[in-house]
Amino acid sequence: MTTTVDASEIAKFEAMAAEWWDPNGKFKPLHMLNPCRLDYITSQIAEEFDRDLSTPRAFDGLRILDIGCGGGLLSEPMARLGADVVGVDAAERNIPVAQTHAAQSGLEIDYRFTTAEAMADAGEQFDAVLNMEVVEHVADPQAYLTGCQQLLKPGGLHICSTINRNPKSFAVAILGAEYVMRWLPKGTHDWSKFITPDELYDLIRKAGLNPVDRKGFVFNPITWGWSLSDRDLSVNYVTASLKPV
Repeated sequence: MTTTVDASEIAKFEAMAAEWWDPNGKFKPLHMLNPCRLDYITSQIAEEFDRDLSTPRAFDGLRILDIGCGGGLLSEPMARLGADVVGVDAAERNIPVAQTHAAQSGLEIDYRFTTAEAMADAGEQFDAVLNMEVVEHVADPQAYLTGCQQLLKPGGLHICSTINRNPKSFAVAILGAEYVMRWLPKGTHDWSKFITPDELYDLIRKAGLNPVDRKGFVFNPITWGWSLSDRDLSVNYVTASLKPV
């Protein structure tokens, strides 16, 4: 079994595992971004699988994989919407944190300490794969995305977010977040591993998926909140792609 896991990247997140559910801790930026991420994810899933988000348990019958699940910030909302959720993480210390919080929240989520490649090798299949802020931390993005494609059923939906690579992203995601605001420990991100939207689309296509949408996550320092943008993909952005039937 091959793996795209980068041990040095995993060590960074192992060190922060206990803080996943602290909105003012090291994952504060992710807590702030999460409502915007969820807005995009739920709308894409609802559109693709013809679900009405105004109904209870709108995602009943859908099997969703959350890769790099961390403490469960995305897995739990998917479970509340009725999906059968599997959350996986290559950082072992994240799993008991996620399991404990899910139990406290009365949610049944299948959390596993494993990798996307291992699950693909085992023949696991999902209606949707959430691949959020992971691809910039792996050793081989192309092999990793190919593994994600293999995990999807024909017609399945892949949602992938990451950080653009340009001077602005260096200023905002590294200098701003790690050194000025100190939202993240120094060294959390490696600018050279950031991926431009066109590069990611190319990687996704080579993995055997068809890109269908991309949008930017834009932070407003005045309202101190995030929003989706059709045009501004200069720092954080998200893509949706489909596996051919």
